[in-house]
Amino acid sequence: MTTEMPLKPTIMSGQTVAGAMVFEFFTPGISQILANSGARFAIYDMEHTGLGFETLKWLFATCRGLPIEPMVRVPTGEYTWIARALDIGARGVMVPMVEDRAQAERLAQACRYPGLGRRGAAFGFAQCDYKGGDVVEKMRLYHDRTLLIAQIETEKGLQNVEDIAAVDGVDVLWVGHFDLSNFMGIPGQFDHPKFSEAMNHVAKVARKHGKVAGFMATDATWIERAKAMGYTMLAAGTDTALLQQAFGQLILGMQSTPAD
Repeated sequence: MTTEMPLKPTIMSGQTVAGAMVFEFFTPGISQILANSGARFAIYDMEHTGLGFETLKWLFATCRGLPIEPMVRVPTGEYTWIARALDIGARGVMVPMVEDRAQAERLAQACRYPGLGRRGAAFGFAQCDYKGGDVVEKMRLYHDRTLLIAQIETEKGLQNVEDIAAVDGVDVLWVGHFDLSNFMGIPGQFDHPKFSEAMNHVAKVARKHGKVAGFMATDATWIERAKAMGYTMLAAGTDTALLQQAFGQLILGMQSTPAD
């Protein structure tokens, strides 16, 4: 699927890698459209959208042959969500509201086969592009290409971010800014000093532990701010707002009164 060389090593190198989060446009063309835009990854959201596994598997299939890697945000960190997403071809799994080391360890175990983890075996299906091959080599390959993204978006996750980052198998600390502001008691106050301090802290902890800091940026201001703090895995979003904004600008121009 997708590129011959996995994207994970590039992400983990600390280079800025740009992609997109998809919340609404679960269409056959979206993967190609995002690839044409330069996105290196697409994170399809299951947490807030109602997206199911059958449609997700189909979306992953549309990435085959494209220079874009399919990822997913699962609704919760249960093994059944994570393992099934990986079995149908996810190259990265984002888990919301990771709050402590024990939870992070369970997530890492769910993503990896014995003797690194407890993931069940299912080879020759979608994640393998339906190919055969040496099982030991496949497990090594899938360990090397699978990205585990832990969302830090609660006050507990923020408090325990050092412990979460220390877990082998957690690759990315991703700030969920709306939820984090809510749980900090400053909903939507993204310019609040405490919120800025929290974002800086997550990025510093990620660097300290050899992990990557990730963020979804909704405009140029957010991009500049996140990059300045050290966030290097960046997703554009939301797809709904971007489309509405683009249409709104065009329609506003159509409705404006022409100059005399």
